[in-house]
Parts: sequence; C-alpha cells; structure tokens
Amino acid sequence: MNQPQRPRVPRRALDGVLLLDKPIGLSSNDALMAAKRLFLAQKAGHTGTLDPLASGLLPLCFGEATKFSQDLLDADKTYEATMRLGIRTSTGDAEGEVLETRAVVDVDDASLAAAFARFRGEIVQVPPMHSALKRDGKPLYAYARAGQVVEREGRTVTIRSLQVLGCALPDITFRVTCSKGTYVRTLAEDIGEALGCGAHLVALRRTGVGALTLEHAVTLDALSMMEASARDSVLRPVDALLSTFVAVRLGEEEARRFQHGQRLRLAEMSELAGSTTEGDPAEGARVRVYRADDGALLGVARAVAGVLAPERLVTVK
Repeated sequence: MNQPQRPRVPRRALDGVLLLDKPIGLSSNDALMAAKRLFLAQKAGHTGTLDPLASGLLPLCFGEATKFSQDLLDADKTYEATMRLGIRTSTGDAEGEVLETRAVVDVDDASLAAAFARFRGEIVQVPPMHSALKRDGKPLYAYARAGQVVEREGRTVTIRSLQVLGCALPDITFRVTCSKGTYVRTLAEDIGEALGCGAHLVALRRTGVGALTLEHAVTLDALSMMEASARDSVLRPVDALLSTFVAVRLGEEEARRFQHGQRLRLAEMSELAGSTTEGDPAEGARVRVYRADDGALLGVARAVAGVLAPERLVTVK
C-alpha cells in the first residue's frame, strides 16, 4: 500500500546573508541545507567550504546575495588554530594515522618567533594529498584513500599576518590571516618542520572572511529555537558582502539606465540630480550601486576609463 505523500512545504524568495557559526563535525553543504530548511528559502549557496573538522564563520547567501558569493570565495580568511608539536600524521590533522613522533626540544619564545617569521608574506605550499584539489579529474583525497601519492606542484599563497596566541607545549595556538587557497594544516606542518620536531593540526576555527567576522554569527541550534520573525531578523542585507566597495547612488533616470545594463560616464554623474559618489573609485575598482531615492541596491559595477560599467545587477522588488 502506497504511503500518502507529505505535502510539499512552500519555499519563499528570500534575500540576505546569514553569518553562521558552523559546528565541528558538520560539512558546509549539510550546514547550508539545514539553514535553507529553517528559512524555507528557495535559493541558497555558501561562499566556500569549511572542513567538517573546523568550526566558525560560514557566510551563507540567500536569493540575490548568491550573485556575489564569488567575492567571498576570493577573499582573505582569518583562522585561530592549535597545532601539536612532535607528531606528524598522514592527513596533517588529528584524523590521520601517526606517521612519526619526535622529541620537542629547544622550543622557546625566540625559536617560535623565528619560525613564524619565515612564513609571513608570500610562501609556497605543496597541497596536501587529503584535499579536494583535482588531478586528472579526480580529487587528491581519492588517490590518498587508495594509498597512492601523486606529485603536486607548489602553489604561491600569501600569509597576511601570523602570530602566536599561546604556548603550552606541545601545543601552540596561533592566528593567521591568509589568501585564498591556503591550507592551515600544511602551514602547521611546515612550521613544525622549521622547529625541527614536526607537527599536526588539532583545532581550527575560522573567525573572519573578508570584512565579515564572527561577532554577529549565530549557530544552527540558536536558529532552530527562534520564531520565524526573529530568525529573519538575523539576516544581514545583501550589501553586507560589498562593504569594502565605494558606494555610488544614482538619481531616478540614471538608476533606470543602470538597471537596463547601460554604462554611465562618471564625470557627468556629479552634475546629475540625485547622483552621488562616496569618494573617487580607482581605475578598475568595483563599486556598489544604489538607487538614491529609496536606497535600494541595484548591483555592482566597475569603474573603467571614466565609465561606470554594470557588472552584476540585482533584481529590485
């Protein structure tokens, strides 16, 4: 006998950004699906994965905000991490098998400072075998699970800042702000080698993505306890993803032209009724564009050769 089908819960059009504090043990996609169900959202996406073993900031985009998720994929990330000296593992973290143990000797404030200084600025990292990078269409972790090691080319990444937060040997806690594509567990391993004892990562928490921080982030548990109206109130506006861009506000006629994808001359905008620019955008810079009369976000444009060229447009309701 066929079971009666449950009625489909209607989804709703929802625009905004959720700053989620992801727990350890949950994949980024599972966290996204859980949040999407809670908000009954039609369209949602995340801004780059955070490992299941890591906790912390995972910005989720709903509706029109998904058009700008790539900007956070390319943004710098900030992490607080703990590495354990003296032990190397097959994965570079606590999940892997122990490959080697070494004594932790002569590690003090001076040696830590010297080792950490070597890894600031541009560095070259060899991606770990246990990663999602692909080789011949196959992720590296698939080779690793089959017991195979394939050659990987080093990749240049940038460590913007790197500082020791605490030392309780054999554990070292540190904060790092780094460019896209940086592997913090590889950084921990490399610092361990610089200290002469090896290391692996035992804890990782992401505290920042671009200009976004954990300050206003919420957990899935907290969201599930909220009433629907309170849940909606924690969403940030779409332009929370664009806060570092110069703002341009267009008068009625220019806003209409921009929404139709037309280019606007920057030199003429100061003479147009209702159009303003907060500062002068640099050549090639991206700007966030609003309609002046009601503050509605219209999209993102690029300033090129004295022209405001629409790049991504928002559907204004």
